[in-house]
Amino acid sequence: MAWGETAAWLEGKENERNYQRLLDDARDAPTRNARRKKIVRPSEMPWEMSRQGLLKHLMNESMNTRVETMDAYMQIIPPGSHSGKHRHLAEECVYVIEGKGYDIHQDCDVEINDVFEWKPKKETQKLEWEAGDYIYIPPMTIHQHFNSDPAKPVRLISCTARIFRQMGLNTLDQLEDAPEFDPYVTLNADVIREYLRGGKS
Repeated sequence: MAWGETAAWLEGKENERNYQRLLDDARDAPTRNARRKKIVRPSEMPWEMSRQGLLKHLMNESMNTRVETMDAYMQIIPPGSHSGKHRHLAEECVYVIEGKGYDIHQDCDVEINDVFEWKPKKETQKLEWEAGDYIYIPPMTIHQHFNSDPAKPVRLISCTARIFRQMGLNTLDQLEDAPEFDPYVTLNADVIREYLRGGKS
C-alpha cells in the first residue's frame, strides 16, 4: 500500500450519510410505491401541444405512476399532416393504432466526447406503414412521421426508455416543428376533434 499518500487522503472534515440515504430509500420504496398509480385513466393522461405534435401522455415521470424506466405517449397526426422532426440517443418503438403513412429516417454518425457531435448521413430512408404495424426507430436516427391520408387522422403510440435521460444522456434535439404547433392553444376533447376532422391547422 502506498502509505506515502496517507497525508493526502486523510484530509477533509466533512461527514455525510450518503450510504444510509440509499438504505432508507430502499426501505421506504414499498410504502412510496403503494401510493403510486398502477392504473391511469384517460382523464388523468395530460394533453400536450408540443413541437413534435399533438400528444397525450400515457406514462411519464411527472405522472406519479409505478413505471420507472419507460415513457409513452399517443400522438395524433391530422389528415395530410406530419409530426415534427427530431433525433435522440434512445431507441424508440412506435405502434400504429389507426391510419396509414410513412416515416423518413436519416441515420447519423455520432461522436461522444465532451459534447455529442451528430453527423447526419446524406441518405434518407422512406418506410411505409399502416394500422397494426410497429415502427422501429434506431438510436441516433433523425425521424419524422407523415400521414398520407388527406381525409383520416393517424394515431400512434410511442415508447422510449427513460433510463438514458437518468444517465445524463438527454440528447433530444427538435429539428423541425409540427405544422399544428401553437404554444397558445390549449388542448381538450373539442379541440382535438377539430384536428381529427382536419378542420384546424
